[in-house]
Amino acid sequence: MLAAGLLLTACAEDDPGTAASHAATGQMPAGDAPAAARSEAAAADTPSLAFDIQPVLDVHCVQCHLYESQQGGLMLEQGEAHAELVDAPSTQAPMPRVVPGDPDASYLMHKLRGTHLQAGGSGLRMPFGGEAGGSTLGAAQIELIADWIRAGAPDN
Repeated sequence: MLAAGLLLTACAEDDPGTAASHAATGQMPAGDAPAAARSEAAAADTPSLAFDIQPVLDVHCVQCHLYESQQGGLMLEQGEAHAELVDAPSTQAPMPRVVPGDPDASYLMHKLRGTHLQAGGSGLRMPFGGEAGGSTLGAAQIELIADWIRAGAPDN
């Protein structure tokens, strides 16, 4: 919403009539917006590690992957998850845990989707317990993590 307000303000400074027209339709042509406002709008669509991804990790992963008990050598507590995941080698497969921009090359996605054995990995699908009807992530949560990786896995 903030980005839309910035876009309307920028457009109104150039042509108040055009700004009113865009405000009525709720759409702004990309060429009318300053680059900074377009970047802010794009960033708003990028999943946030702190606000979108970390809460999923906190509920489903941290109980096993915490400082005191780093299962698989992986700590997923807030403030640690990015460094532990992004461009970090997996201890279970010949691939990085997270490859920014490429969910299919990220071992984390294979563990969450249950395709880790086909990717040369080992162990069980994560989160642990899901195979017995426990706490596997829903498709929307898995896709949210994939979207974060596609966006470059930012530490945001």
